[in-house]
Amino acid sequence: MHTGLTLAFQNLDRRRTDHEVLLTELGYAQRAEDAGFDSLWVPEHHFTNYELTPNVPLMLAWAAAQTTRLRLGTMVSVLPWQDPVRTAETFSVLDHLSGGRAVLGIGRGLGRVEFEGFGVEMGESRQRFVEYAEAILGALESGVMEYDGKLLKQSRVEIRPDPYKSYRGRTFASAVSPESIELMARLGVGIMVIAQKPWDKVEAELDAYRKRYAELNGEQPPKPIICVYTAVADTEAGAQEMREKYLKRYAMSTVEHYEFDNVGFAQIPGYEYYAGLSRNIAKHGIDRFADFLADLQVWGTPEQVTETLLSYVDRLDAGGILLAPTFGGMPPEVSDRNFELLTDEVLPVLKAYDVGGDLGVLYSGDTTSAKAGTR
Repeated sequence: MHTGLTLAFQNLDRRRTDHEVLLTELGYAQRAEDAGFDSLWVPEHHFTNYELTPNVPLMLAWAAAQTTRLRLGTMVSVLPWQDPVRTAETFSVLDHLSGGRAVLGIGRGLGRVEFEGFGVEMGESRQRFVEYAEAILGALESGVMEYDGKLLKQSRVEIRPDPYKSYRGRTFASAVSPESIELMARLGVGIMVIAQKPWDKVEAELDAYRKRYAELNGEQPPKPIICVYTAVADTEAGAQEMREKYLKRYAMSTVEHYEFDNVGFAQIPGYEYYAGLSRNIAKHGIDRFADFLADLQVWGTPEQVTETLLSYVDRLDAGGILLAPTFGGMPPEVSDRNFELLTDEVLPVLKAYDVGGDLGVLYSGDTTSAKAGTR
């Protein structure tokens, strides 16, 4: 099974300098390929301690120069925050620099502080995401962007350098909702499941997506990717301590950054789900929600973690899993040990697990086939 490494670059309480955090996690990126990971993923965030990742393609280009086979994914590129032409150009360049190893994760964003920082109306994010996704994915297939939408008016331009190869089969959206199922299915986009919803709700959404994808495309969609924050310890007591100290702190950081407790979501078009979430938090309390979110992640001894991860894979019929080993204010000595236990004892079992294929990405050093799918 495809198994990737997610690096979040959190500096929640600023006990270290940003530079120290960057160096620590870039060290894991340098070790990822030799450790056996198939891919490296970095989220996009701006302006806060939540994650120090404002320019993910630049970080992945750095990783491309350190590696030879590691695939390089965005988790995710938030399309409404950036110009679509520049996004298409960026991913064309990244693909050339990496020899076709880029994987494009896309999303529409949720952090109010980020929308305000970029001067983008949150209430327009769904429409912008739809139009930008159509324009960007079309340009990465054809090498030309031209779009006449409600919000995006783009005259015809060529994407140079020419797209290296098709992104079809290696593009994933970070979530699926009833409103987005049609778009993702029509565009041929796979699904990335970040553990933030009850698993039964995720199952229902994936079932609806698979059905619609097959209706529109005459074939089954790529298997989804799952991303979970993972804490491994030598003993159950040690793992429980990591859950209480670091997974819970990670969960609280999502509440703080995304303002899940903000009832103002009810006034923003396209964010109705989060309005309901804020009402539940008001009723049951932030601490209870943080416990719920922490418990969607995985912690335990190596054997327990492996068993739980594989149960998630089976439940969602996933084609890959992404593991985040450092989060919630972990000091380097704790994240180092977590990384070592993951790579030494969990990763080999996950990689040996047969899910019937990969992520839909064909990686080859054979440049004679690299242009397949371009214009």
